Amino acid sequence: MSDSAVDTDEVEHVAELARVDLTEEEIDAFSTQFADILAYFDALDEVPAVEHEPDLVNVMRSDEVTESLDQSEALQNAPETEDGQFKGPRVS
Repeated sequence: MSDSAVDTDEVEHVAELARVDLTEEEIDAFSTQFADILAYFDALDEVPAVEHEPDLVNVMRSDEVTESLDQSEALQNAPETEDGQFKGPRVS
């Protein structure tokens, strides 16, 4: 066994749960790699906390009914219309 923070028995257990056959060399390699990953997480714990930004507030305008274009005004700049609707190219 090595001085790794992750025991080879744990690696074998995880491999068994995943139904993966590992060689002894792979088990030792994964044990070292898992220990390195856990060390990275420990390093993240040392990062100082920053103040969070204030909670978001609703910046949407209120929904108010206003006068809009009538059908003829809406269609006046359309290149083609048919039966009071916009007409576009055929898709299929």
